Amino acid sequence: MDKLLGEVPPILILCVVIALVIRRLPKIDVGHTPEFRRRRVLNWLPLGLTYAFLYMGRYNLNGLLDAKLITGKEFGDIDAVGAMVYGFAFLLNGPLTDRWGGRVTILIAAAGAGACNALIGILYASTGHPPSVAVLTILFAANMYFQSFGAVSIVKVNSSWFHLRERGTFGGIFGILISFGLYLAFDWAPKIAQLTAPEWLFLMPAAILAVFFVLSWLFVRDTPGDAGMIDFDVADASSGETGPRDPALVILKKMLTNRILLIIAVISFCSGFLRQGILKWYRTFAAGVGIMGSYLYSHWGMMSCIAGITGGMFAGIISDHLFKSRRPPVSTILFSVVLGGAITIVPMLSFPGGVSWVIAIMMMAIIGVHGMLSGVASQDFGGRRNAGTATGLIDGFVYFGTALQGFVYGRVLPEKGTPAAKDIDNWYAWPIAMIPLAVIGLLLSIRIWSAVVSSKKPVH
Repeated sequence: MDKLLGEVPPILILCVVIALVIRRLPKIDVGHTPEFRRRRVLNWLPLGLTYAFLYMGRYNLNGLLDAKLITGKEFGDIDAVGAMVYGFAFLLNGPLTDRWGGRVTILIAAAGAGACNALIGILYASTGHPPSVAVLTILFAANMYFQSFGAVSIVKVNSSWFHLRERGTFGGIFGILISFGLYLAFDWAPKIAQLTAPEWLFLMPAAILAVFFVLSWLFVRDTPGDAGMIDFDVADASSGETGPRDPALVILKKMLTNRILLIIAVISFCSGFLRQGILKWYRTFAAGVGIMGSYLYSHWGMMSCIAGITGGMFAGIISDHLFKSRRPPVSTILFSVVLGGAITIVPMLSFPGGVSWVIAIMMMAIIGVHGMLSGVASQDFGGRRNAGTATGLIDGFVYFGTALQGFVYGRVLPEKGTPAAKDIDNWYAWPIAMIPLAVIGLLLSIRIWSAVVSSKKPVH
């Protein structure tokens, strides 16, 4: 218990820093009243925290890998199947979110993911060991189906509450909340499991999601009008559109023939491979080459959170204030950082302590890319009315990239705890596989550097 209590000061400091960063962010005045801003905080905060705890209920699978309860290949395969389910689920869940609204679907996400995590935890507690790989694969895939409602719900709700010119900075705020979820998943969930019982790796996220289901039901509303405020024109691709929405298949066809959205989707495929390739395999690398005692290894969740804060805020601020709310230039800059980092790691593998800090910088950049494209560009180019479908398309490609990295790294990287993992030569595939994905992401980002939203009303 003393060890757990020792983690309380860092998390309190982290919360204070997050609050100060959000408070000091440069603001763009689009005419919102103080009353509107207060109600908007009450809307996005429980929504964002629900998504953060969904992350906790997604990355907790890494705890089984860290404890050597499943092999790297088993982990890679389970993760890849889950990622494929997550990606394909967007084809259904994106249009459903546009039809039902983000409030309903974030409740579905919290309830479904919470139930899947609870079932894994209950099965673990009843037998004293994790469920079989087959059962884990099925339950994790079901979990990822419900998880896929989370991202589209956030984008759908916020597309009605945030003007296009505010979305970059706000995308950074949501990057903070997502990163907070990573911190909880990588640092707190394993500690809770160690101090209680292993099944609490899954039962704790389930319990927290139950609480945030209630909070989201109480406070989250789809539009300002639903919360008793006045709706306003957000100046995105849906501006000026009235009347009934097109059928889902018509909307999906429009998305699949939109050149900019398709390029963003392919860029997101690259970012998905890179983000999860860093997040999910760094600690396996560090344990293999003997740097488990390093600060970065011991506080990987904290470092991921800090990377998310810095990357998300950097991306959001320069998007709104330097590039006039354009997202591709930010992606270009950040992919350059990731590419430089991957190339740098190759000769640095003999100095794993130095690799750790390069990885931290790469994490900052790739989380920034993810926030700008999945969280913001999808709203801009899809428009408020079709934000769910657009986010589904883009985030679906993110997780197709995630699936690829799961299959690739699960097979080419050495198993944790084996003699092969101690041999640096067996780790060159890790950064080398990142390089072509970073190159493709960079070139495509450059190609759409000047892309802007086309709306029926001018951005004001």
